[in-house]
Amino acid sequence: MTPTELLILVAVLFIARIILSLRPVTANSRGRSTAIAREYLDPFITAGLAAWFLITFVARTYYIPSGSMLPTLQIHDVLLVDKFQYRFFKPQEGDIVVFPPPIPTPDDFIKRVIGLPGETMRIHNGTVYLDGRAQYEPYEAAKPAYNLIIKNYEIYVNDGGGYQPLDPADANIPPKKDWLAPNRIPPHCYFMMGDNRNDSEDSHIWGFAQDQGRFFTGPRAGQPAGFTGKAVLIFWPPQDARFLTR
Repeated sequence: MTPTELLILVAVLFIARIILSLRPVTANSRGRSTAIAREYLDPFITAGLAAWFLITFVARTYYIPSGSMLPTLQIHDVLLVDKFQYRFFKPQEGDIVVFPPPIPTPDDFIKRVIGLPGETMRIHNGTVYLDGRAQYEPYEAAKPAYNLIIKNYEIYVNDGGGYQPLDPADANIPPKKDWLAPNRIPPHCYFMMGDNRNDSEDSHIWGFAQDQGRFFTGPRAGQPAGFTGKAVLIFWPPQDARFLTR
């Protein structure tokens, strides 16, 4: 159990303890209606404030509407997402992350972190290479049907028609001044992929996700980037409930 999961559990138990500890308020006959109202209203106010705090700062639920993360996440799964961790720590390789994507949409996306800032990355014959090392990815539905390489301050994709760079007007590709090397993922940038590699709108289409305090280029130029949270638990349907790990 992670520290955040423990925090959520403690908070829930604390709310329950507060509610259970409330006792009927004694009052004379003239004040009885007020006492009854407070007796029943106070627990709802307490629980409501605690729930607001948890949803705003600690965790919330998300529903999966598509198959881009199959087989890890099924359509109609409901997740618990930790909103606390990325306030203090950076995403790590293999994290399943909820975030606003760098393309116009009212919805958050959920993808897996594949490439981290400062790494070289390429996809060749269905295998992902980070810093030259082939990655073992047992979670993917199928090998990607495209090749990809990061070089010359661009993301180049070959899906059967030769390598072409992503268009900076359509994808979040930081300007050269924000790169430390032409062939390494820029600082504060992350390469995101769905586990259902060939049916996922992800970084091979819209470029990099970025962490808090950054702003998108491309179609959402000037809009704030960041990560909403880390998916930690499938809790619905009950038969599929489990903690999410790499």
